[in-house]
Formats: sequence, C-alpha cells, structure tokens
Amino acid sequence: MSSPHIICFGPGPKFKGGIAQYNTALARALKDEGAQVTIVSWTQQYPAIIPREFVDKASRSDFLEGYDIPVKYLTNWNDPRTWGATAKAIAALQPDKVIIQWYNPTQGIPLNTIAKYLRKQTKAEIIFDLHFVAAKEQSSLDARLTRMALRHGHSFIVHAYKTAEELKALMPDRAFEVTLDGKRSGEYRVASGESAGRHSPLVTRHSILKLYHPIYTLFKPDPAFDKGAWKAQHQLRKHVFLFFGFIRKYKGLHYCIEAFAELAKQRDDVSLMIVGERFWQTVDQSKLSTKLKNAVFGTLKKLFLKKADDERDYDPLALVDNLGIRDRTLVVDRFIPNEEVPPYFQAADTIVLFYETATPSGVESLSYNFKLPAVATRVGHFPETITDGFNGYLATPKDIADMVRVMNASIEQPIPRENVVEATKTMSWANYAKAVLAG
Repeated sequence: MSSPHIICFGPGPKFKGGIAQYNTALARALKDEGAQVTIVSWTQQYPAIIPREFVDKASRSDFLEGYDIPVKYLTNWNDPRTWGATAKAIAALQPDKVIIQWYNPTQGIPLNTIAKYLRKQTKAEIIFDLHFVAAKEQSSLDARLTRMALRHGHSFIVHAYKTAEELKALMPDRAFEVTLDGKRSGEYRVASGESAGRHSPLVTRHSILKLYHPIYTLFKPDPAFDKGAWKAQHQLRKHVFLFFGFIRKYKGLHYCIEAFAELAKQRDDVSLMIVGERFWQTVDQSKLSTKLKNAVFGTLKKLFLKKADDERDYDPLALVDNLGIRDRTLVVDRFIPNEEVPPYFQAADTIVLFYETATPSGVESLSYNFKLPAVATRVGHFPETITDGFNGYLATPKDIADMVRVMNASIEQPIPRENVVEATKTMSWANYAKAVLAG
C-alpha cells in the first residue's frame, strides 16, 4: 500500500508564532510515520491593514532540515485569485487528507473557497485542526465566518473538551461524535419512531478527534548549559519564574506581574523573566504607513469589537517600574529567534500561565520539553493538562492572592521534574500523528 499524501495547510516555517511551529512540527511527525507530506502556506495570513509584522526575519535555524517536505507559499488573504489557485494546486497533488490549521475567524473567507472546492473536487478527508472555535476577541462576524469555513470539514481535531463543546454549539444542526483514538465515525440511522429500522434515513456523523497539544521538541535543551553562570550573568535570584511568548492581554501578564510583586514583598529570593514581543508593537509606529493602518484597523475594530477588547494600548510592562520590581525582573521585549529560546527555559524553575482565557497553549507544550512545572489559572484546558499539586499548581483566575499562593507553593513544595515527564508521556507528536492517520 502506498504512503498517504497529507497536505498540512497553515503558516509555513518562515512565519512567527506558535501556529507556524505547530504546522511544521505536525508535518515532521506525519513524515516520521511514513506519510508523504506537503506544507501549503499563506503568503499573507491576514488583511493588509493589520499593523503588524508576521514574518520571522530573525531566526537562522531551519526546523525542516533533514526532512524532505516541500513548502509551497501560495495563499494571499488579500488576493482572491490565489484562493482558487491554492485549491487547484492542492487538488492536483491528489491528497488523501488535507489538515487545515484554524486559528482566526477572518481566514474563514479564503478558507471557505479553498475547503469548498476540495470537498467537491477531491476525495480527500478535510480535517480542521481547531486551536479554538470561539475567538478570544469575539466580534459580531466571528461565528458567521467560522461556520462558513468549518461547514466543509469532514472531521475536526480539538485539543480540549471546551473546544469540542464550542464546535457543537456553533453547528447545532450537525451530528458529532467525540473519539479519543483517532477512529472516524461513519453514518448512523435516525429513528422515526420507537426504534430505527433499516429504512430510516442515514445521517452523517462528523468525528471530533479529542487529542491534545503535543510537546514541542523543535527546541532542544543544551546539555552544556551552565544554569548558575547564566543566572549570575543576568542577575537572577534563586527561584526564577518565566512568562514567555507574545504579550497579549488574554495571557494575563498584568496578573503575573502584580502577583510577582506581592510575592517579592514576602521573600527576597525570587526573580521574574518576561520574554517576548508585544503583539501590536512589531512595526515602526512612526511610519506614515503604520499610522494609516492603525487608523483604518482601529475603525474596523470599533465596529466589531467591544471597546474593552481592543488591546493595542495594553502595556503591562509599565507595571514593572510602577510596582518597583525592576531589580527583580529580566525583561526581553523582542521576538526571540528559534536558536535563542532554550536558555530562558533552562534557567527558569516554573512557567507562569495566569491566563484570562485559554485554549491549548504552545508555551505550555514548549515548557514540558524542558520539564518545567507550571503555575496556571483554572481556565480553559489547563485543568485537563495540569493536575494541581502533581505537575503544577492551579490558581483561581483574576485572584492575585491565590496566584501568590501557588507561586509560593511552587517554591515551598517544588514539583519533581519527573512528575512533569509522567504527566506528559502520552502527549507525543508520534501518538498525535498516528491518531490523525488512523481514519
């Protein structure tokens, strides 16, 4: 039997962020399981008016090195001609499965065109890999755009039960079955009375593959890393907490900083690292083109979002000085190239995930590869992946005192690193790829 041909549609490795890393890691895992894999990527993922830089211009390492995986950059959100061209290019490859990364409602417009064509013109299984269904910044159009694209899916991957419930709520007219082993549902008969007979109508049952966010192994710990020397160089104290990744309001960095400031009043042996890029500060704000984009983008956001959801003025880093913890805090306010990521995780003792809302977190999965325990809020999927007191500690969301409590607990009752390994031993990319290929 020939190897299945899988298309991984999503941002290619030239882009910043967790979804690009996820799509690349998925392609590698499927290749390792014997599949033929092609990555089909956006050239521009979002409307051109968004004032942000999405391309990774800093990293030198290539996560596809050693893998014979072609990458085709085809789809421009801003050029509808590329949408149909992308669909035809994918169809010409005669794939067995097309896995589409779903992570932003605005992409429902081009993905509707692409998925609809592939559903009609190929025999491929169309799988939407759902990083969320209900957007973090929900607009009046989000549900419509999401439904418009997802209606063309045969199967769906979710990383949390919450996402499965959101999908069911979005499409109440659809029949779904959640499976944990990757096996796909077929059809079932609807009873038109007390029992279903063989002449009852057939109804398609869509499979929801409840999997997980696999542990990132793209970033390797350096076995020669000198933790003590690195901490001394960066003036870090004995116990080090790490906030890592894009600075977004839903990730709760303001809670992290406030809780750490309270903890620092109680003990003098703690440090906080804040490492990541401010999401809306990636381009030169003084340029006329950026100012024009900000003006147009701001107007559109006001039309569709509640004022509280516009986070472009979100500046939690100001709290570092306001709360007097500059001497306890290492701030690296920039995008971190791939090759520079490991030292921050190797120097840390605990990852901080005090999110306001949470879909599966790439930062959480990345931290597990470095065997880091977590302190997190009891929101979203975190109670599914973090067992309180075993591989991390869970705090009440938006409760600073409780966040201080779990940060203190991580020091006074440290989580054994082997517990983190035990809790995540089944969350491999190999197991994930096998489940995707099972159907």
